[in-house]
Amino acid sequence: MFKKILVANRGEIARRILHTCREMGIGTVAVYSDADRKAVHVLDADEAVHLGAADPSESYLHIDRIIAAARETGAQAVHPGYGFLAENGDFAERCEREGLVFIGPTARVIRALGDKTVARETMIRNGVPVIPGMNRPESDPDALAREADLLGYPVLIKAAVGGGGKGMRIVQARDALREACVSAASEAAAAFGNGAIYLEKYLARPRHIEFQILADGLGNVVHLLERECSIQRRHQKIIEETPSPALTPELRERMGQAAVAAARASGYVNAGTVEFLLDPDGRFYFLEVNTRLQVEHPITEMVTGIDIVRRQIEIAAGLPLNLTQQEIRGRGHAIECRIYAEDPEQGFFPSPGTIVFMQEPTGPGIRNDCGIYAGFQVPVEYDPILSKLVAHGEDRDAAIARMLRALERYVILGIRTAIPFLMDVLRSDAFRAGETFTDFVAAHFSDWKPARTETDLARLAYIADDLGGRKETPATGLPAGEHPSPWQRLGNWRR
Repeated sequence: MFKKILVANRGEIARRILHTCREMGIGTVAVYSDADRKAVHVLDADEAVHLGAADPSESYLHIDRIIAAARETGAQAVHPGYGFLAENGDFAERCEREGLVFIGPTARVIRALGDKTVARETMIRNGVPVIPGMNRPESDPDALAREADLLGYPVLIKAAVGGGGKGMRIVQARDALREACVSAASEAAAAFGNGAIYLEKYLARPRHIEFQILADGLGNVVHLLERECSIQRRHQKIIEETPSPALTPELRERMGQAAVAAARASGYVNAGTVEFLLDPDGRFYFLEVNTRLQVEHPITEMVTGIDIVRRQIEIAAGLPLNLTQQEIRGRGHAIECRIYAEDPEQGFFPSPGTIVFMQEPTGPGIRNDCGIYAGFQVPVEYDPILSKLVAHGEDRDAAIARMLRALERYVILGIRTAIPFLMDVLRSDAFRAGETFTDFVAAHFSDWKPARTETDLARLAYIADDLGGRKETPATGLPAGEHPSPWQRLGNWRR
């Protein structure tokens, strides 16, 4: 087993990985940028190495500096988390060349599956159903227009590499295609350093269903059941749950077999996720493989009891999976809400700033993977995710109830978050009925505004008054910033 692992990431996912490393008795190394000098993941690690400026290209995306940090600290392996370099074949290859173990699939597999058009061809050859579309990237708008005519509108423009909704556009008619292609290619180039795009037929009102897979180097492959990830904004997930309310045992079996087949077809090793779209008629189609740990992995851990990060580390160390498909059982229901620093009233625009007060929810079945604290400055340079709040219950209704109570008790002041929005989604009739499709937010919450009561305004006024201070407290005559003692609060009294 490894003696020391460098975590090439930041925030809540870095803390998550560090936690399992500590449980396994493995030494840890964190890396950080100028913006993260006081970040909590830096404090959690045994050692920390400064990479450079806040700009990701000067820190968390700078391969040379991360490799040097691993060398300097004697780390034997690198865990990339998700985002940044997690799906970068060049980084995985560089680790291999430098004698470092990359905790993830091989560079070859990352490149093959990271190019969605190559992945589509691989799945077609191995009998996995795919969405009608192109099997090669294209930059010529005229060629793209011809392909769109063959597919029939609406079509979906997608980046050939990367994920997270970047470079994705829905096009309803031919006259809007050219501009959308230019915009999508530009966004993909900025996000992934590659502006290649391709087209797929756009499926109306699908569900986004993914299967967590684990594969070792000895040919053993299993799936850890599914996750429903249909509640999205800007093609990026914000609420996930398992099991999916849409899957029957028979459909779950067929989709799980397809996920395992997809992993075998690509020669996959380590943890990954096979994603599908499920149409209203129960037909499912391969979407892509995410060659990394997913943001939403905690809900799978909650229902299966399997520590996915531990399994990643063990597989990377050459240990066998020692887990059969028959042994994997889901117990209860789990829901994850992503807590972002963003304003849902303003199109989910990022809301960086200083967290002046914070109170995390606790209780039975509640887990909060968190990367912030009161006083922390949320930087503008990175993805605005703050934490992942998870609730587990004996059934879906119990999980929803626990999540709502947890959200009600989650206090983050100083920045905007989507907590009120998430609560309204969970309370909605459509969500409670399990009618969760990828157009859910647009269909039900396109003009969402928070309900503000007089009680809410009173609370805000109290908080503002308390944080702002007053020149003098009339009852005590105390100066600004000083609070009366219990004896002073009693007023005039005699012994």
